Amino acid sequence: MDLRYICGMNFAPFAKEGSFSGEKARKSLALMKERTSSDFVIFVPNGLQDTPQSEKICYTSKATMQDDELKRMIEYAQRLGLRVALKPTVNCKNGAWRAYVSFFNEDVHCEPKWQNWFDSYSEFQRHYAGISQEMGCSMHIAGCEMVMSEHREKEWRQVIADIRSEYRGLVSYNTDKYQEHNVKWWDCVDVISSSGYYPLLEIEQELDRIEKVVVQYNKPFFFAEAGCMSVDGSKDVPNNWTLQGELDFMAQALWYDAMMTACEKREWFGGWAFWSWSDRLYALNHAMQRGDYEIYGKPAEEVLCRHYREIQERIRGSRR
Repeated sequence: MDLRYICGMNFAPFAKEGSFSGEKARKSLALMKERTSSDFVIFVPNGLQDTPQSEKICYTSKATMQDDELKRMIEYAQRLGLRVALKPTVNCKNGAWRAYVSFFNEDVHCEPKWQNWFDSYSEFQRHYAGISQEMGCSMHIAGCEMVMSEHREKEWRQVIADIRSEYRGLVSYNTDKYQEHNVKWWDCVDVISSSGYYPLLEIEQELDRIEKVVVQYNKPFFFAEAGCMSVDGSKDVPNNWTLQGELDFMAQALWYDAMMTACEKREWFGGWAFWSWSDRLYALNHAMQRGDYEIYGKPAEEVLCRHYREIQERIRGSRR
């Protein structure tokens, strides 16, 4: 299946109720497109469960953007010329990483069960798949980094089928870094995606490994997340969002340039949606005081924009 190259960003992940209602969010999205040359945006509705062993997922509290404001933001993004994907993603209220959501493999009386959780998860995904269909989104991504659930192949195949009952576009799933070869049900999605937080010196070897998965399943691939913080050492452990250190903006820029250069050499590679762009931008003169994943006003922003423009120019040239 043909997938247009993705030059994208994740925008305001896990936005709360009201986050998309004002002009600040729209201005930020327009600036994202202008300053990065992005042509693709992922919105990330937030589903919450209490702990990794909770069976119920809530997506109707004030911790999650309302459907109407999400739809208005999708419309605005499309007017800007951005392709839109939804990636409904589960988080735990107690702060545990979603990858640790897990239950006993065999049902035990009085203990939480996989099937109950998957029933709730499928309802969560179907709800947003309906919005993806209604709003003409370019892709629906069936969640993110649910590592300890991914062995439940039968249940995940049903989740994808349930999404397809609501949405007729491209369906993907975003596994975590180092896990691409462990998912055994890639055949039931249209696009393979993962979180590409790979150390600078490991990028090539990890792309070699991912390539084998792409060839095996004969599917398009892109990084639905990737990024590096602007602190010393992050280029070596870009997935460690708790890392503390001296600010290092050039290392962040170096990581972006190395990641994008390496990926662009691979004929099978289909793009990125980097992590992330905020709905409430800080003042530009504060950019060089921040050690987070944001790239607004930092050297990495210029690197990303240059790569995206060069890619888009090559694509336009190939169509002439």
